[in-house]
Amino acid sequence: MRRLAAARGTAAAAWAADCAAWFGDSYRAAPEGAWFAPGRVNLIGEHTDYNEGFVLPFALSRGTLAVAGRRDDDVIELRSRQVPDGGAVIRLDSLAPGAIPGWAGYPAGVIWAMRAAGHPVAGVSLVIDSDLPRGAGLSSSAALECAVALALADLYDLAVPLPELVLIAQRAENDFVGVPCGIMDQSASLRCQPGQALLLDCRTSETAGVPFDPAASGLELLVIDTGARRELTGGDYASRRSECEEAAGLLGLAALRDITDISQVTRLADPLLQRRARHVFTENARVLQTVRLLRAGQLSQTGALLTASHASLRDDFQISWPEADAAVGAATGAGALGARMIGGGFGGSVIALAAAGDAPRVRASVSDEFGRRGWRPPQFLDATPSAGARRVLTGAGPAAT
Repeated sequence: MRRLAAARGTAAAAWAADCAAWFGDSYRAAPEGAWFAPGRVNLIGEHTDYNEGFVLPFALSRGTLAVAGRRDDDVIELRSRQVPDGGAVIRLDSLAPGAIPGWAGYPAGVIWAMRAAGHPVAGVSLVIDSDLPRGAGLSSSAALECAVALALADLYDLAVPLPELVLIAQRAENDFVGVPCGIMDQSASLRCQPGQALLLDCRTSETAGVPFDPAASGLELLVIDTGARRELTGGDYASRRSECEEAAGLLGLAALRDITDISQVTRLADPLLQRRARHVFTENARVLQTVRLLRAGQLSQTGALLTASHASLRDDFQISWPEADAAVGAATGAGALGARMIGGGFGGSVIALAAAGDAPRVRASVSDEFGRRGWRPPQFLDATPSAGARRVLTGAGPAAT
C-alpha cells in the first residue's frame, strides 16, 4: 500500500499528479485541484466526544486525496480507486439522508450538508484515493469527508471557517450516513498540526495544541492494525451512545462530562449504566492528566494511562475485541510502557508506547502472539504527528508551499 510521508513532499506531489491524470482520463477534463485530509489516531479519550468531554487526537501522514472539478449540470459524479466498480452519478435534487448507500454516501453527504448550511455548492466531479486501511479505527470516513469539504469550499470560493467545516463534515456522517459520531475525527483531520496532539473540548469546540513528539523523547508510538474489522453503522456504537445519554438523564446532567465525583456514578441503579458512566468520568480525567504530562515533557509517564484506558474500554464500556486484548497484553508483556485499543471499538487498531530500542521486541511479541492464535499477521503503521487537511495541487501543478 502506498505511504504518504508528508503532503509537501515528493511522494505527495507524485500521488496528486497521478490522481489528477486519472481524473483527466475519467472525465475528459482537467481537475481544478487536489485536497488531502489525514486520518487520525486518538492518543487518549475514547467515547468521550459525544459525551461532551475531552479528547486528544493527532493527525497521521496517511489519509485521503480528493481530486475535483466543478460541473455546470447539477450532477455529482464520484469514483474511488478503493471501490473501482462502485462509482456513482447523483443529481443534486435527489440528495436525501439515507438515499446514497456505501462509500459514496460520505462525499454526497458533505455536499448535502454544505447546501443545507446555505453554501452555494453545485455540481462536481470527484476521484478519491486513500492509503488509509478501512475499518482500522483510523477515521478513514472523516478523512474522506474533510477532503471533500475542503475541496468544495475552495472550488466554490467559500470562506468557511474550519470549525464550521468540522460541523458540516460531522453532520454528513450523523444525518446523511447515519453514524452518530462526535466531532473528534473531523476536528483532528482539519485542525491538527505537525508535532502536536490536539486537545479538544467537545462541548465548546475549543482546541489547544499539545506537544507530542515521541521520537524526540527516545520513544516510538506503534499503531497496530489487528486486522479485525468493524462497521460503525451497526447497532453497538449507537447503543453505547444511547446508554450514556440515558445515564446522564438519570443523573440530571446535560452530559456525562458533567460528573464531578465518582460517587455520582454509584447513584445509578443499573450496573450497566454505572459502567458506562464510570468509563466516561475516568477517561476524561485520563485525558487531562495526559495533557499535563505532555506539557511537562513526561511522555514516558503516559503509558500507564494508556493501559488503564484500555482496561476501562474493555471492562466498563465493553467494546474491545480479542485481537486488541491480545495485542495489548503482548505489547506490555514485551516491555511497552502502555497500550490500548483506539477507535469506536469491536475491531480496528491498538497503539503501544515503547522506548525506541524496545519497539522491535514489542512488534515481534505481538506478531508471535497472533501467530500462536492462528490469526493473520498484524500490520504496523507509522504514527508521526502530522498536519491537518490542505490543498496539495492547484490546476495542473503542485500548490505553492
